Amino acid sequence: MKVAVVGATGLVGGVMLKVLEERGFPVTELLPVATAKSVGGTITFKGKEVVIIGMEEAIARRPDVALFSAGGGTSLEWAPRFAEVGCTVIDNSSAWRMEPDKQLVVPEVNGHLLTANDRIIANPNCSTIQLVMALAPLHAALGVERVVVSTYQAVTGTGMKAVQQLENERLGVDGEMAYPFPIDRNVIPRCDVFTDNGYTKEEMKLVNETKKILDPAIRVTATAVRVPVTGGHSESVNIEFAREFELDAVRDLLRAAPGVLLLDDPAHDSYPMPIIAQGRDEVFVGRLRRDETQPRTLNLWIVADNLRKGAATNAVQIAELLVRAGHLGRQ
Repeated sequence: MKVAVVGATGLVGGVMLKVLEERGFPVTELLPVATAKSVGGTITFKGKEVVIIGMEEAIARRPDVALFSAGGGTSLEWAPRFAEVGCTVIDNSSAWRMEPDKQLVVPEVNGHLLTANDRIIANPNCSTIQLVMALAPLHAALGVERVVVSTYQAVTGTGMKAVQQLENERLGVDGEMAYPFPIDRNVIPRCDVFTDNGYTKEEMKLVNETKKILDPAIRVTATAVRVPVTGGHSESVNIEFAREFELDAVRDLLRAAPGVLLLDDPAHDSYPMPIIAQGRDEVFVGRLRRDETQPRTLNLWIVADNLRKGAATNAVQIAELLVRAGHLGRQ
């Protein structure tokens, strides 16, 4: 299968290449695509150097599937052109997520919705993916009515510039700033830009994408915070259900959920942390406890590697699902 990775030199693009190799995706020809300044350079894939090409050449070579992680503007301009030549685009940006005719997919949750006609498929926001992975089995059994989520998001979600800022600050080195404030020994209650309602775009992504993937009737409110961590995103989640629940039954639901790993033994200090999730594809859930202020309400804690399941792995899993269903490639 001819596979293009658009944004191959970026943080997520690099992880996409790694995940394709790790999972044995059937790549017969890899097309790493990047901006003009990177064209002609190389990346390493399966122990071999592969030359980076530009957009036009990639389209001319008619890939079967293209994994995009190059920003919303790039996706809006180029994804339709890839689709026109029979390529299926799996896009990691926010460009297509809320379009009514585009599927927003977490394979374990709603992968069954995909068809051979879906030529541009949206990968959800990293924070949304881990949230809905935990919510989906609970919603099916108990009916999620309202969700209050606060995120603790790693600097890797911003990109290489932010990682470098954190490293520079820890070394006492002056350098380019990704954020308007220091991030080391600090938390910044802002992810992405502010919108007219006072929430950030990241917060509204959590609201709108969760509704689209799971159920538009679910009420969601969010606060997204950047923290000086590189290993993954964490979320404190308060969930109000339509039906009463037993904690042990909730634990059983989460244990049985594909892609979810329950770490919920506080007495032995077993609970999710970014240092555990880094480099892993599971969504880790723990700190389960009742909200004692109102009925039918649960508190829990979710952690996942935002570059893997929150981005690259989810995209590759979508491609794998399409291969299994016989949907990928020219019809």
